[in-house]
Amino acid sequence: MAEEPSAKRHHGETSNKSSNLVDIHVPGEKREYTKMLEGVEVHGKETLEIVCTSLPDKADEVMSRLRMKGGGLYPSFIGVDVEPKRLKDFLQEEKLYTFVGFSIGSDKRMLKKSGLEINPNNFIDMQRKWKDPKTTKYYDSLADVAGGVIHPFYEGMKKKMDRADHKLWGTSPLPDNLITYAGIDSYAMYKSWKTIDNIVTGWDISKDQEADPYYHCNFADEDA
Repeated sequence: MAEEPSAKRHHGETSNKSSNLVDIHVPGEKREYTKMLEGVEVHGKETLEIVCTSLPDKADEVMSRLRMKGGGLYPSFIGVDVEPKRLKDFLQEEKLYTFVGFSIGSDKRMLKKSGLEINPNNFIDMQRKWKDPKTTKYYDSLADVAGGVIHPFYEGMKKKMDRADHKLWGTSPLPDNLITYAGIDSYAMYKSWKTIDNIVTGWDISKDQEADPYYHCNFADEDA
């Protein structure tokens, strides 16, 4: 879960709120943990606060905080890349949030194994809804889209992990570099779609205004 904090720290600095865990990874062992990384740097002066947890109560606490933040914004676009166990109500939300993903077929299949499902009536697959005009690919990557609509920083976001890193997604607790990767990935998706949605909404509003004859009359009065 990625949020934007006010204070800036060193890249990926672990907060003192994190649990004191000894990083001994036993294959197949699942451990309860919560890690909070603060001051994770993205583009410009933007920083993130990233919470990674396997504890249902901690997940509920963070979800409640997100609901409070999103309560005054309708609809709200919130980037979430999570591991907690109880998300059913959040994922089935109809009105408060719009869920945006990027080629997440495998993620949805994994959720179903735990009895979880994103509300199909309130989900947008950004890869199908937006085309980066600078590429000739049939389907763009999130790095292509985020690099185009947010900042070139994101064009290299996928290059910071290799195949060996991808084999560690089942590790418990997750290493900090994977938590950082997941947080930036989530934020890039959130920020990209929020930007795209604002542009498309503004374009639609302007077209409606252009179709209104009184709109042109008002301009004529101002020029007189």
